[in-house]
Amino acid sequence: MSVNSETIKRFYSAFGQRDHKTMNACYGEEIVFSDPAFGLLYDEEVHQMWEMLCTNAKDLSLKFSDIEEIDEEYATCKWVAEYTFSKTGRQVKNTIKAFMRFKDGKIIEHSDAFKLSKWAAQALGWKGVLFGWSGFLQKRIQKNARLSLQRFSESRK
Repeated sequence: MSVNSETIKRFYSAFGQRDHKTMNACYGEEIVFSDPAFGLLYDEEVHQMWEMLCTNAKDLSLKFSDIEEIDEEYATCKWVAEYTFSKTGRQVKNTIKAFMRFKDGKIIEHSDAFKLSKWAAQALGWKGVLFGWSGFLQKRIQKNARLSLQRFSESRK
């Protein structure tokens, strides 16, 4: 198994244990992250996002599979997170495809792809079902996620 595959295994195993320190140690010094909920994050924002998610997760169940190395630099995998969305108390099962770029065995770019409308339907109930597809609600979800991250970061200072 290659160094990059080992890094992916270490990253998601740590996430399943809510160990943000080990997760963040899998990243290079400069990291770029993106997903439909948070948008584009850089460096310390990425580290703080994982710390926030791990700290706030009460009943997280995580499984990962299908690690595929495209070449020496790029890899993908699938992962599924099941948890209770804290703001509504609703159960969420989010199926995600991760795309990663590596340098020297560390992740330097990480993008998670999932249907935000499907997530919204589970996390927000009828509002998410009716409006989860709309740009308005998706931008609001992203704004709220970023605001939560900002508040979390400020509380750590």
